[in-house]
Amino acid sequence: MSNHSHAIVAHKHPSDFVGAKIGMWLFLFTEVLLFGGLFILYGVYRAKYPQEFHLAAAELDTFIGAINTLFLLTSSLTVVLSIESLQRGKRKLALWMLAITILFGLGFMVNKYFEWTAKIHHGIYPGSPELLNHSGGEIVFYNLYYTMTGLHGLHVLIGMGILAGMFYFIARRPRQKESLDLEALEKIRGNSRLVVLADNGNELGTISNLDDDVCFVDVQIYYEHGKERLDPRNLIKLENSGLYWHLVDVIWIFLFPLFYLIT
Repeated sequence: MSNHSHAIVAHKHPSDFVGAKIGMWLFLFTEVLLFGGLFILYGVYRAKYPQEFHLAAAELDTFIGAINTLFLLTSSLTVVLSIESLQRGKRKLALWMLAITILFGLGFMVNKYFEWTAKIHHGIYPGSPELLNHSGGEIVFYNLYYTMTGLHGLHVLIGMGILAGMFYFIARRPRQKESLDLEALEKIRGNSRLVVLADNGNELGTISNLDDDVCFVDVQIYYEHGKERLDPRNLIKLENSGLYWHLVDVIWIFLFPLFYLIT
């Protein structure tokens, strides 16, 4: 930076990438504890009602479960490709892979919607008169089924929202915040003006006077997209988002055989 008093002083706020990654892993650990407790509960009741769990699982649609497994496994691949593309500076390809990942998540939720509505239509849901006519083990199975797959579905929706947010951050134009320091402001106070310009360079308006209490002015500088202009903070955000999405996939890899394949 120049030493002249009228120079623009850039205020850099470096991101703690290592801290962000550690924080994400700690959060994922709490998620593992949550679902780990549910898996232990499932194991206890399955050992107590093996035959009833077998009969109840036979009523689930294994084909839909398999399609959903394919959706999530493929989405794990596309989110990795999105991260790898962003690392290489291929922003558009990263966005395409991210969009495909979100579409796979949407396909999973659509399938889950039809699966749940079919069961509810037949009166199989927690507390329903139809389900209360079944054995105690089958009631426990379906209670666990709705609780665990419902909680997982909520995580899928949250993951889709996170990935959609990342799509926005990566797609928007890169920008950098600079600041005019106090000495620079003294040079323009009263005899200069701050001009507001549109993206095309046309003047939108001016600020003719600066209040004496103003000590600095933030300036948002926007850049055209380019490999050298990619925001490095987007990469760590996308990597953490990908970790969350992988957790969602791993949980389903356990849920699928436990509920659909035990027959």
